[in-house]
Formats: sequence, structure tokens, C-alpha cells
Amino acid sequence: MPFDATSAPLTDGFGRTVSYLRLSVTDRCDLRCTYCMAEKMIFLPKRDVLTLEELARLSDLFIRHGVRKLRLTGGEPLVRRDVMDLFRDLSRHLSNGALDELTLTTNGTLLARHAETLAACGVRRVNVSLDTLDPERYRAITRLGDISRVLSGIAAAQDAGLKVKLNAVASRGAFEGELDTLIRFAHERGMDLTLIEEMPLGETGQDRSRTALPLSDLQRDLAERWTLTPHRHATGGPARFMQVRETGGLLGFIQPMSCNFCALCNRVRLSCTGRLYTCMGDEGSVDLRAPLRHSEAAALEAIRRAIAAKPERHRFDAARMDSPAIARHMSTLGG
Repeated sequence: MPFDATSAPLTDGFGRTVSYLRLSVTDRCDLRCTYCMAEKMIFLPKRDVLTLEELARLSDLFIRHGVRKLRLTGGEPLVRRDVMDLFRDLSRHLSNGALDELTLTTNGTLLARHAETLAACGVRRVNVSLDTLDPERYRAITRLGDISRVLSGIAAAQDAGLKVKLNAVASRGAFEGELDTLIRFAHERGMDLTLIEEMPLGETGQDRSRTALPLSDLQRDLAERWTLTPHRHATGGPARFMQVRETGGLLGFIQPMSCNFCALCNRVRLSCTGRLYTCMGDEGSVDLRAPLRHSEAAALEAIRRAIAAKPERHRFDAARMDSPAIARHMSTLGG
């Protein structure tokens, strides 16, 4: 009998079952967003990164033990060479019913090139990070980006039949004045928009105490101009949704800083080096690369041990945004 024939679910010490794996395939990115990473990043040498075959083997292990949703992230996942081979490999779990959803979060710059292949692999929706529609401010936020490539990627994804959701990191200042335009842009094109609070991850060279914007404040401001009605839409993630009556579209709110949702956490994150992080807002991690290279039984034992020790809640403190709460950059795990 195989070592894991019982396929027992992965459950932590607080009774939460892990059904969602966010898999980082690279720490590299073709942008340098100010809330995500430093302007001059030092990326990992390729020898430290798991092979695509190893990423697939670990994914298989999680899926055999109850993971039903798998999201590929980065850095920027589409900069990883031959990453479509990994999507093709993982797509068999959609075909046999072991996996409910295979998806990704992307900055959209390479989406036009890969949209049709993603659709052919069974990907049905993608999240695209887009914080502004102003080309100059987009370049300032990303330090390198050309927004026309992202807009082309979104169009290509929709043409390929992919459902696109936009993610935007909320910030004080210009973002507040542009948000209405972003809402209209998304909803007129059949896209939901999710707003995310900035998290104190890594030193980026920016003063987060000046830019961080609690979404509770932003929602009150939006309610003066839009009619927002709670909506039961669920994506398996932490977002709560409002329907905007004037557009008919959905507006999501992810509030790791001002509204703790840890009691419902069902996810873990695996870095491209094979380190398993059971909480975005905690430094703790467990190496899976060495156990995997020994045996899958050893890797499963390490996974179960790590999940059993998953913390009850994150360590973010909304009152302390002046310095990073966690040393690693957001790009390490793709948010």
C-alpha cells in the first residue's frame, strides 16, 4: 500500500483544513513595484530554485491530501522559463477531478503571449495586478512598466475566454482620486476589482506609514458616491465582496491589516526554493526541498509537521507601518 493511501486531509492545530496552495515558481519579476520589492533587488541564483519537476511533485503531494485550489505566483510567474510545461502537467488534475481550480496571479505584462495556452491548460480565470490606469503613474509605481502591455494582456486573456479579476493595492494620495475610474474600467469590461491593504513586508525604500490606507476608511469614502451592497460571492480567498449598484459589478476588499480573517484561513504558500510558509504574516517556514529529494514520504511528514504548527493568526500590526513586520519581500511568495 502506498505511504499516503489514506489521503488524510492537512489540518492544523486549530482545526483549519488546508485546501488552497499558492505556489511561487520564481522570485524574479520584470517590474519593481514600490509596495512589493526594492528598486535594486538581488534575486536567487538558479541553483537555489526548485526544478519544474520538483514543483509538480510537491503540488501532486498537496493535491493528494486535500488541496483543491492551486494558484501559481512569483515574483511574476510568467517570467519563469518553460512555466507552461508546469501548467500542462498540473492540468491533468483538473481532468481527473482531483483539482477544482488551477489559476495564477500575474502583473499582465506577458499575458498576451500565454493567454491561449493557459486556457488550453484548463485555467479559467486569472488575477491581474493593476493599481492605476494612468501610464505615467503606472511607470512610477512599477519603476519599469509599460501599461499598454498589461492592457493588451487583459484583452488577450478575455479573448481566450479567461475571466479576469483586477487586484489593486490601496494607497493614500493619487490612488484615492483614480479609484472611481478604475472601478468603471473594470466593471464595463466584465471584470471584478479587488482592493488590498498594503502589508509591511520587506524593505522597499518607501515609507508605508504615509501610504497605507485602511480599507474601512476607503469603503466609507466610496459609499458617499456609490451604492454598495454586501454580496455572497466567494472565491475561496479572504476577500469580502460588495456589489456596486450603479455598475452591477463586484468590488472586493482584502483587509489583512484592519480586519483579521485568520480564523477562516485555508491556505499555505510554497516558495520557489521549496520552503513552506503556513502564514503570510509570520517568519516561520519549513524546508521541503531536502525531504522531497529523499522521498515523498519524508516530504509529506515535513508538510504535516509544518501545518500542525501553523500559527493561529498573523503578526501584522495596523498601528506599526513605519518598519517591516516581516523581513521578506512580498515578491518572495507572490502576495
